[in-house]
Amino acid sequence: MAALLKHIVDVVSEGKIVESRLTIPLAILGIFIIRGIGTFLGSYFMSKVANKVVFDLRTEMFNKLVLLPSSYYHSIPSGRLLTKLTYNTEQVIGSITQAIRVLLREGLTVVGLLGYMIYMNWRLSLLFLLVVPLIGLVVSYASKRFRRLSTRIQNAMGGVTDVASEAIKGHEVVKIFGGSQYETERFYKAANENRRSQLKMAKTKSLNVPIVQFILALAMSILIWFALSPSISSGMTPGDFIAFLTAAGMLGKPVRQLTDINSVLQKGIAASYSIFEFLDLKEEVDTGSVSVGRLKGDIEWRSMSFQYPGADKQALKSINLSLPAGKTLALVGRSGSGKSTMANLIPRFYNIDDGELCIDGHSISDYRLKDLRVNIALVNQQVVLFNGTIRENIAYGYLRDTSDEDVINAAKAANAWDFIQELDHGLDTMVGENGVLLSGGQRQRIAIARAILKNAPILILDEATSALDTESERAIQSALDGLMENRTTIAIAHRLSTIENADIIAVVDHGEIIEQGSHSELLALNGAYAQLHNQQFSEETD
Repeated sequence: MAALLKHIVDVVSEGKIVESRLTIPLAILGIFIIRGIGTFLGSYFMSKVANKVVFDLRTEMFNKLVLLPSSYYHSIPSGRLLTKLTYNTEQVIGSITQAIRVLLREGLTVVGLLGYMIYMNWRLSLLFLLVVPLIGLVVSYASKRFRRLSTRIQNAMGGVTDVASEAIKGHEVVKIFGGSQYETERFYKAANENRRSQLKMAKTKSLNVPIVQFILALAMSILIWFALSPSISSGMTPGDFIAFLTAAGMLGKPVRQLTDINSVLQKGIAASYSIFEFLDLKEEVDTGSVSVGRLKGDIEWRSMSFQYPGADKQALKSINLSLPAGKTLALVGRSGSGKSTMANLIPRFYNIDDGELCIDGHSISDYRLKDLRVNIALVNQQVVLFNGTIRENIAYGYLRDTSDEDVINAAKAANAWDFIQELDHGLDTMVGENGVLLSGGQRQRIAIARAILKNAPILILDEATSALDTESERAIQSALDGLMENRTTIAIAHRLSTIENADIIAVVDHGEIIEQGSHSELLALNGAYAQLHNQQFSEETD
């Protein structure tokens, strides 16, 4: 456009208007048509690239997420993880589409205009280039501040998500215990921190642009002052003079956009640090090399000790216990004594610190993780269901290709088929997030049906009947008794009536096994187990 303006001025000054009456309008139309096509192609294909990059980042992050060790899930709130997957990746979209497009387009425009100015008058152009270091200093300072503030905004956004996620999940507790005001204040603080960081970002961005514009205006003023000197502008036609000043004036817009886009670019860079830091996390270590089909289920704890990462004291101390294949071990004791930890170490959710935990004569660390976990069925104390159908929750994971007949048989064995039949859509009934549309007892029976369907040689029951009424508990217990036959079972229960028939009962206290034996043997000892039994028996009698 600057070169075309030179031609127009020269044509007018030389009186050659008639000859260029058609070519000049056509040249203007041609420039804008080419520019329009370029803008469309640039915008569309950069958006396509950006969406593909973010898609790849999100899928890679989720793929990493499912491979991380249990300790990571326990060390970071779920809201922070969701923020990384959603908000942080959205920031990368902005830097890829908007920032890179502006950097390429406006950057090349600046290069082109400066090149044209040097071609027209290199001495004047050198004067204009003197302001570049000043602009660089302003942009450098702003970049560091933008990146620092962007990191703070991302952390604040994680806090907002944490509070909102907890309030949504615990809405019943919030209502019953009058926590609305407390949660409102927590959310206000988190959102206000985010607002303050955003305002600081906006202030830096708002100051950055006018400062750069002032430096450019100062340069233009000095440039015009020198350009009006006959000694410097000698040899330039009126068209050359106008074209040079126009090119210098046109530099303002691309330079302003380049500095303006800096905040978006820095947001993307800060988000990228967070994302790649997450992608660089160590996955769950699988040191096992032994492949195995179906295990027998002979389990032995040999002087095993364990301490949770970051904890001050050991959760388990020198555990020595032997559980023959096909037998049932019941773990009893106070809450927090280490019963669930003993059970959760069998599928290697955590690695033990000292001693050994062996299955069929091999240390569990020798087995490949996938092969080990295929041989274990688990019913958690806190039942986990996914937002899908009842069929999808029973036939989950490895079991998803199971026939309906086998799913129904598992549901019958878990005493769940009666209530499933009464639902409008039967097995195709949606259970809602974490089974919210079902009662606690129904959720637990579906979880038990899932364990029954897996038909694994090792069964872990962590308070598997805690959410059931007495009648359902008896029905489930009879189903579990059948399920436990010829399987190695570790049962954790507070109700001693549910584990009296276990082959081995171990009393756990403060991470140590203080008593072990059969029900009758432990009662005869008249120790901790007998005390627990008598206390619970008297409570049930009352």
